[in-house]
Amino acid sequence: MTDGTRPQGPPAHLPGRPENPGGPGKHALVVGGGLAGVTAALALADAGVRVTLVEGRPRLGGLAFSFQRGELTVDNGQHVYLRCCTAYRWFLDRIGGAALAPLQDRLDVPVLDVTRPEGRRLGRLRRDALPVPLHLGRSLATYPHLSLADRAKVGRAALALKGLDLADPALDDQDFGSWLAAHGQSDRAVEALWDLVGVATLNAVASDASLGLAAMVFKTGLLSDPGAADIGWARVPLGDLHDRLARKALDSAGVRTEIRTRVTSISPDGNGRWGVQVPGETLHADAVVLAVAQREAYDLLPAGALDAPEQLLEIGTAPILNVHVVYDRKVLRRPFFAALGTPVQWVFDRTEASGLREGQYLALSQSAAQDEIDEPVATLRERYLPELERLLPAARGAQVKDFFVTRERTATFAPTPGVGRLRPGARSKAPGLYLAGAWTATGWPATMESAVRSGVSAAGAALSALGRPRPSHLFDVEEAA
Repeated sequence: MTDGTRPQGPPAHLPGRPENPGGPGKHALVVGGGLAGVTAALALADAGVRVTLVEGRPRLGGLAFSFQRGELTVDNGQHVYLRCCTAYRWFLDRIGGAALAPLQDRLDVPVLDVTRPEGRRLGRLRRDALPVPLHLGRSLATYPHLSLADRAKVGRAALALKGLDLADPALDDQDFGSWLAAHGQSDRAVEALWDLVGVATLNAVASDASLGLAAMVFKTGLLSDPGAADIGWARVPLGDLHDRLARKALDSAGVRTEIRTRVTSISPDGNGRWGVQVPGETLHADAVVLAVAQREAYDLLPAGALDAPEQLLEIGTAPILNVHVVYDRKVLRRPFFAALGTPVQWVFDRTEASGLREGQYLALSQSAAQDEIDEPVATLRERYLPELERLLPAARGAQVKDFFVTRERTATFAPTPGVGRLRPGARSKAPGLYLAGAWTATGWPATMESAVRSGVSAAGAALSALGRPRPSHLFDVEEAA
């Protein structure tokens, strides 16, 4: 069994290295090599700032990474993005990885309901080339997993959702489940549509999710542009994108990258600059971007950097469980599907991306997995293999060559009602210190999109303070600070 953790090695830096290589000028230090940190480092370097990025792990990519299991290259979890994720799409372009994570030509999600008779289980959520909201009209009208009455009520709820003002702070205090119930959505409609999408994007069921974040997801993804919800995912291991290509882009931009280098403290040095302590030395910078998880940020923030730093500890976390199954033969013809009437949520074919040469490798992504995240592998095997056989008839005679689990216990921040007022912006109260991470006030739930947007916001705020123009090629994203 593997849970995606990695042993930590010694710091990679060498004694006596130059403190600020790269010539004269302003120097920025980015703490954290996830998507937020890599984005901030690239944006700062593109503006002519000398940048050092330090990461405690032996790799970049944060919580979207790969590892080896025998001959398989395994992603710790299945990550997808949508066409409306303009920031992450910019990131892919910037590191030269867009072709390795293509988008669907048009939204098409197969949905299997295991409670229906075989041969009648398949429904599809797909769009037509029509303006919003007509682009989903035919799909909803023929969606077999909802009754005629539920389909009509879904349309009315969607129009009501489209009319919500995302800038209204009152939305953050309400839960999405209560709003759906008040707008005529049955338990079946929540299961077969709203939670089908919402659990995967929010990492919470509707009753546990902020109406503000849920409305943002559905308005932006399904009700803004016909193609906004077209799905993209990596056809290569995530490590090829978020580590290998990201590191290549950082190197090309002149960023000094230090892995296995854990920051122990951050403090002003008395000269309007910052001192960042790592094992064996102190690095100095004119600006620091703290791009780590909220609890680590709380531990590193100097006094006075936020008015109420304890609020960072009030931002809860939510787990994601990933179940990995290798069969001796092909059991799934589609690249992915979503499921109803079963504990299985979303299933992806990772055979080609993993390097598997014989058989088929399926990855099950189980969000909002609070009840299962600590279950033994044997228990999960007994639960999920029969469910896959119920969903996929071809699996019934197939041999399971490998079964393992990866667990991200703090995969995302919990999108609970009230979380919006706990999320800080990019600018701290301490001049020259900035915050980045999917948990900061991007307006998005904890997604790769939110992480990249936060890095852009932090870099933009730092550039403004350093008197540097924002790179002209950087996409236009409003800063959340």
